[in-house]
Amino acid sequence: MACSFHFVPFLLLLTLLLLITSASSTAALASMHSSSEEDTASNATSARVRPGKELLKYKRIRALLKKLNKPSLKTIQSPDGDLIDCVPSHLQPAFDHPKLKGQKLLDPPERPKNSNLTIAGSSRVGEVVVQAWHAAGEECPEGTVAIRRTTEKDLLRASSLRRYGRKPARRNIRRDSTSSDHEHAVGYVNNENYYGAKASVNVWSPRIGDPSEFSLSQIWVISGSFGNDLNTIEAGWQVSPELYGDSNPRFFTYWTTDAYQETGCYNHNCRGFVQTTNKIAIGAAITPESVYNGRQFDITLMLWKDPKHGHWWLELGPGMVVGYWPSYLFTHLAHHANMVQFGGEVVNTRPSGSHTATQMGSGHFPGEGFDRAAYFRNLQVVDWDNSLIPAANLKLLADHPACYDIQGGSNSYWGSYFYYGGPGRNVKCP
Repeated sequence: MACSFHFVPFLLLLTLLLLITSASSTAALASMHSSSEEDTASNATSARVRPGKELLKYKRIRALLKKLNKPSLKTIQSPDGDLIDCVPSHLQPAFDHPKLKGQKLLDPPERPKNSNLTIAGSSRVGEVVVQAWHAAGEECPEGTVAIRRTTEKDLLRASSLRRYGRKPARRNIRRDSTSSDHEHAVGYVNNENYYGAKASVNVWSPRIGDPSEFSLSQIWVISGSFGNDLNTIEAGWQVSPELYGDSNPRFFTYWTTDAYQETGCYNHNCRGFVQTTNKIAIGAAITPESVYNGRQFDITLMLWKDPKHGHWWLELGPGMVVGYWPSYLFTHLAHHANMVQFGGEVVNTRPSGSHTATQMGSGHFPGEGFDRAAYFRNLQVVDWDNSLIPAANLKLLADHPACYDIQGGSNSYWGSYFYYGGPGRNVKCP
């Protein structure tokens, strides 16, 4: 009886202990499962919030947007999707430079002599000074400059945030303008000292074969040895899906003092070009475009060096002064240019191992002539006396004439001129 009395409580105690242990284990497992679910949910949330490298990239994008986009008094929505900010002139990116802080915009200097004398184009040529955002019917207030806003999408398209808004670094730039991945069809002069240039170029929307490529038509004002000390200022129109997100031709500027290595940029993507107008937005789309076998539209560009202060000024159309590149940006161009180029350039990344199908100009060869091929007309340069004179002894160069070619001439109607461009990849340009 004694043994039976002690044995039953022991079994009850053992059963109770087993029940407690089981309950504790179940609770622990439930707790672990719940914690695991919370961690999974947390990780999923973190994934959506750009963890690691993505978060760092996002922070860099936000910082760059803050640097590029200045506070505006007004924003205009362009029909093509661009946002045009009306930024107080002293807040534009160029004024981040220590030499401009506290200064006011300069008034345009004396224009080159004979700059008002123009050679008439064909009756089928119209002058373009219109940008897509003008269709909104709004203007930027006086005291502001019109600047195309850089968006997060713009930066996400960029192949490199560090080099955003800059051309790819180039090596072995030669005096004839050729390089391995940049192809040209240009007219150039290089036997004098030059203080500016002027020309009219018709506007097209060439097809771009690969989003990382571009096609442009511009004036280059150049000085230096074509080594790492190359100085250029450039202006014209450009189609660049990577930079702008579409295939519209856009008015652009560029500069460099070290052969595109570390200095310079497009438009307002670094502190360089000082804009003085509230009527033109650099980087904004140009309209209308030329039509194959139809009406032609061109823009007139003039770049010249202020004889008094040495800054390089830019004018678009008749009397529309856009702004200037301060002389302190440059080494060789602080004095004068020793070469001027007019013409087209494309980037050829050789997609799929063959030549790119990116077009230059209208995408048609110069032999097709007016209404079909792209052209530059009334080519002029500015001499030591601040006078516009014809671009004499113009040399013509096509890096790859089976892909993009050039043909020139001179007459009393168009002055010195040339047709240029081509389709890129074709049976003769594999």
